[in-house]
Amino acid sequence: MRIAVSLGLALIGGGAAFAEPEALTGEASDKAVTGRTFHYRAGPSSFGTEQYLPGRRVVWAYTGDDCVKGIWYPEGGDICFLYEGQEEPVCWSFAETDAGLVARSLGNPDLPPLTGRQTLPDALACLGPDVGV
Repeated sequence: MRIAVSLGLALIGGGAAFAEPEALTGEASDKAVTGRTFHYRAGPSSFGTEQYLPGRRVVWAYTGDDCVKGIWYPEGGDICFLYEGQEEPVCWSFAETDAGLVARSLGNPDLPPLTGRQTLPDALACLGPDVGV
């Protein structure tokens, strides 16, 4: 099973030239995402979609792939995600910008920043095996 890599968005646009927006704290992240669904892009390419549920629960799916359930939690100044079938968390730095929610992977520096935009409808359409999650 691929390690699901979520959302959490860091530092593109906004503020003065070369200034990076401040990373979201756990509390700010909770307010920014709970009850919403975000579609993430890596540059021009679709990357995946994550639904943020109450209680810091999430449902993630890479574009065209099955959904996996998980949780998120603050770890220092970062946001970490742990998904079903995954032994180690995946941590990100998130920020709100004019471009949307921006996430930088802390464990995969080769991955470009992900930009997330809220999508409608709010529910994530899962291909399987948990259709209707």
